[in-house]
Amino acid sequence: MKYQIEHTNTFYYENFVDQSMNHIRLKPRNDECQRVLSYRTEITPVSVTKEYTDLWGNHVETFFIPEKHEHLRVKTMSTVSIQKSPFIRMIRYSDEMKEIFHSSLFKRHYLAFLNETPYTFMYKEQIAAITKTVGDPTDPVQFSIDLMKYIHDTLFYNTATTDVSTKAYEAWPLQGGVCQDFAHIMIAVLRGNGIPARYASGYLYIGENSALIGDAATHAWVEVMVPGIGWVGLDPTNNVEALENHIRIGTGRDYADVSPLQGVYRGGGQELDVSVSVTLIDQ
Repeated sequence: MKYQIEHTNTFYYENFVDQSMNHIRLKPRNDECQRVLSYRTEITPVSVTKEYTDLWGNHVETFFIPEKHEHLRVKTMSTVSIQKSPFIRMIRYSDEMKEIFHSSLFKRHYLAFLNETPYTFMYKEQIAAITKTVGDPTDPVQFSIDLMKYIHDTLFYNTATTDVSTKAYEAWPLQGGVCQDFAHIMIAVLRGNGIPARYASGYLYIGENSALIGDAATHAWVEVMVPGIGWVGLDPTNNVEALENHIRIGTGRDYADVSPLQGVYRGGGQELDVSVSVTLIDQ
């Protein structure tokens, strides 16, 4: 599957602002299942970017705008090829996997994805109640699949319920939210049961006549570490595996590690307009 993606973030300021410093994470990742064929960034006012790779392997661009400006537009254009095959529902949790999963080396290696973070914090009582409803977590593969379905069936997708700062423990009692909330809650429960999980951010291609949700802006889902297999993507917003419809930009402990655009400036308030277009150009 080959996709063309256009993503535009436009900030409109109440007054002229100056000394704007920004960091963007919008370039899709290159890995064994996904290849970036082209990528370009357009920034208005014009600015030169500097690039680096962060601690989690994400591509980051930074830029500084010293002059006064009333708006900031960051537009990225990408062409990405994806080749993935569904397999997690076919995985049998073997004795060899179990031995790796319970080893001290495995837990030390993935410690960053076992610890709670501000976004993924949930009360022990919340985690225990969800776990009891979902079922036995001793098979982390099946438990992850069942948990994904439970969150999808329990939470109502509503953009007005939460905001970008909402934490998992706050979103759960509301029984609603957006993909960011679905992912944070799922990660919290997985980590609470000793299963390494990370936050994945990217784009979702929904196609025509699709029931998938989450293509209006960047999408979020969860990746679970399966011993002997690797990171496996699960999308609780849609109750599907993250396969050829999911285009990965970055991964981290939670949203804070993969925020698409972060910046500071000197001036007044702002409004943000986001536009994302994902087009299938070749199957």
